[in-house]
Amino acid sequence: MEYISSKSSPSTPIKAGVIGFPISHSLSPIIHNYYLKKLNISGSYDKYLVPIDNFDESIKNLISNQKLAGFNVTIPHKERIFDLCHHISKTAQEIGAINTIKILSNGKIFGHNSDGEGFIKNLKNQISDFNFDNSKCLVIGAGGASRAIIHALINQNVDDIYIANRTQSKIHKIINDFNLIALNKNTKLHSVELKKEYYFLDGIDLVINTSSMGMKNSEQLQIKISNAKKTAIFYDIVYNPLYTDFLKNARINNFRTITGIGMLIEQALVGFEMWFNHKPQYSLELEKILLTNI
Repeated sequence: MEYISSKSSPSTPIKAGVIGFPISHSLSPIIHNYYLKKLNISGSYDKYLVPIDNFDESIKNLISNQKLAGFNVTIPHKERIFDLCHHISKTAQEIGAINTIKILSNGKIFGHNSDGEGFIKNLKNQISDFNFDNSKCLVIGAGGASRAIIHALINQNVDDIYIANRTQSKIHKIINDFNLIALNKNTKLHSVELKKEYYFLDGIDLVINTSSMGMKNSEQLQIKISNAKKTAIFYDIVYNPLYTDFLKNARINNFRTITGIGMLIEQALVGFEMWFNHKPQYSLELEKILLTNI
C-alpha cells in the first residue's frame, strides 16, 4: 500500500467525513457509518459542505475545529486540494486528482486517490477470470474518473486502451500525461471519436463508461454492440440508476455486466482503513442498503 497509516487510541472517537460542493447527494456516510457500527468502532463520518471561495482557509478550519483523522474529497475539489497537501501518493500525483485525505499525527496532510484501486478490486471480485494481459479496453469519457481508471488499467499491463470522448483535446491531454507510464508497461493508448451513435470496436475485451452519460436525468449513452466479442465485459461506474441503458443493452444481448455500486464501496474502504485502522470485508448487505438510498 502507498498510503500512510497511523494508530489511534481505541478510547478516542475517530472523526472523518467527505467534503464537496454540493454534498447532500453523497452516499459515503452510509458506507462508513455502516462499517463503524458493524466493527464496533468508536467514531463518526459526516458530510461537510465546502464552497470554492476561501477553500484553503475552510479546509484548515475544518481540520482544526473538527479534529478530523481525514476525509474524502469529491467534486469540485479533487484538484484544488493538491496545494494543501504536504505529502501525495505516487498514484495521486500521476492521476492528477485526490479523493482521500489522511491527517498525520504531526498535522501534515497526506493525499491519495483510491478510485483506480476500487475499480480494479470490484472488477476482480465480479469477474475473477478476467485476464488483463493481452486485453484491449475501451474507456468512454475523459474526466477525473477516466484518468484514475486508465492509470489502473496501465498498471494491470493491458495491451491497448482506446479512449473515447467528444472533446478530443481531453483525450490528447490524458495520452500526453500517461504516455511515459504506458510505454514502461508496454500499453498503447489510442484516441477515438465518440459520436452520437457509437459503433463498438472489434476485439475489445472490456468497455468502461466513466462519463456522466447514463446518470439519472442525464443523456443516455448510445452504443452499438452487434459486433462485440461474445466474451466482452461492460462496466458502468454510474450507480444511479444501477442499470443504465448502456448496461441494459449489454444484458439484453447476454454480455457480462458490472454496475458502479461495487467500485463505490471498494474505493471507500481504502479511506476507511487509513482513518480507522481496520480493513472491512465487502458487504452485500451494504449494497442493498445503498440501493434503497439511491
